[in-house]
Amino acid sequence: MSDRYIVGDLVAEFLQAVGVTTAFGLVSVHNIPMLDAIGRRNAIRFVKARGEHGAGHMADAFIRASGDLAVLFTSTGPGAANGIPALVEAGFAGTPLIHITGQTASGNIDRDQGPVHDLPGQLAMLESVSKSAYRVRDAASALGTLTRAVSDALTPPMGPVSIEIPIDVQRTAIDRTAALDGQLLALPAPAPAPTAQLDEAAAMLRAAKRPMLWTGNGAKFAGAAVRRLVDMGLPLATSWNGRAVIPEDHPRNFAGLYAAPELVEFYQSVDLLIVAGCRLRGHETADLSLALPARRIHIDIDPAANGRTYGNDLFLCGEAGATLAALADRVDGQLTLDAALGDAAAAAKTAAEAGFKDFLGTYADMPAVVRAAMPADALWVRDVTMNNTTWGNRWFPLNAPRDNIYPISAAIGPGLPLGIGAALGAGGRKTVMMSGDGGFAINLAELWTAMDEGVDAVFMIMNDHGYGVIKHIQTSLYGGRHYFADPSAPDYRGLAALCGMPFFHSDTVAGVGPALEAALAVDGPAMVEVDMSAIGAYPTYYKPPPYADKD
Repeated sequence: MSDRYIVGDLVAEFLQAVGVTTAFGLVSVHNIPMLDAIGRRNAIRFVKARGEHGAGHMADAFIRASGDLAVLFTSTGPGAANGIPALVEAGFAGTPLIHITGQTASGNIDRDQGPVHDLPGQLAMLESVSKSAYRVRDAASALGTLTRAVSDALTPPMGPVSIEIPIDVQRTAIDRTAALDGQLLALPAPAPAPTAQLDEAAAMLRAAKRPMLWTGNGAKFAGAAVRRLVDMGLPLATSWNGRAVIPEDHPRNFAGLYAAPELVEFYQSVDLLIVAGCRLRGHETADLSLALPARRIHIDIDPAANGRTYGNDLFLCGEAGATLAALADRVDGQLTLDAALGDAAAAAKTAAEAGFKDFLGTYADMPAVVRAAMPADALWVRDVTMNNTTWGNRWFPLNAPRDNIYPISAAIGPGLPLGIGAALGAGGRKTVMMSGDGGFAINLAELWTAMDEGVDAVFMIMNDHGYGVIKHIQTSLYGGRHYFADPSAPDYRGLAALCGMPFFHSDTVAGVGPALEAALAVDGPAMVEVDMSAIGAYPTYYKPPPYADKD
């Protein structure tokens, strides 16, 4: 087939034309024409993962780390289903992940005739976990469908988009179109909220004496506009996924500590809260019980965000960065803030940090030890583990939004492949991935992907010999009965030796720094095990909701 131009060639050339340099996945019976074309063109790096689950998380993290488009290729049916967890996570994260899967031949689709990998209703399955899902129905519509799908993924609010291409369509011979040589995507320019809404918001901000800004994922690349408002005197809080919109060492940037009691007390003195590109989602606000300032402006590009979690006095529908910039223009030099606001915000942050350090107890120095060992521009990638849910998400200073990669869905297990994908998109920066032992096991086979690709990443395993957070919940709500929460784990030194990866170990907090520094000095993947059982019990942070059954 190499002497004919087929739809598989069109897919490969289209992806290159829209800027894709890296794809992830597995070669299989229903995607060979596309991957054969990618191989022959040799313009896109294809990362051979061990499973579609891991491959999808790698693609997601590559996009988050680099800002470049990436693609997940899966096979049909079971292969496409294996990629579902990654699509779910990409949806939570707002990642424009492109998922391309095959399909059985057009004449067999949704007829339940039993061809290989046939899954009646596959498109509906993908629609349920993607921003949108498309089927290329024939060769003539292939380019148009691909263009629409990628444009949809990249149009805010962004998210994963799936594309099915039947195997017979992939093999169909076509003429190459000159459209591939031009601009294929027509994406909307970031637009601020309407003028009348901006004017009203500006009037409210001018009247405020103790205003505050709260930004999220939709504003995390609006650093210039956010910095202008912070420089005018506004304190700043961010969602966990919106962290480091400006560097977190700024005294008025509360970062992930926003729910600390000392800061919640400070909020009661705030007379206007401006929320931009942030859902104020239940997972981060104790199921919407976090006490926020009473008067609120909400800015979001999605009109459905209006009132979805917390109410507001004014909703502005517009792209967060453009809207904040336009708002800053309107109030520049016109604010008359309480002279004590800045000092009060800085003092509240300092008190929150001290309180959180006290809470960590034996682990109080762990955040500073890990941060000091890492380069300032290193990527900070995590799995769901007690260490991340506490200090990793909340109290670990970050300098730029792309440094921050973790499972927004709170899924256990994505950490290892997220670390691999982030390292491949890091552009020469170091990557540190922190996982618990339970989460690390879920995608264990991807260690060999890390070795194959030579990723410059350190995989740091916080080993508490079981599902620590589950045990905390079982202790709090279920009489301390730790059923099914102690899966066995490998000997990590032996595991590292098996895949040829340098290994380092620490059984003290102080020893973590030298072990991590030694691992970071390796040119390629390395593993660090932190023995939490030797360090001591981790402080219980789980608090049962008021409606919980405690029997």
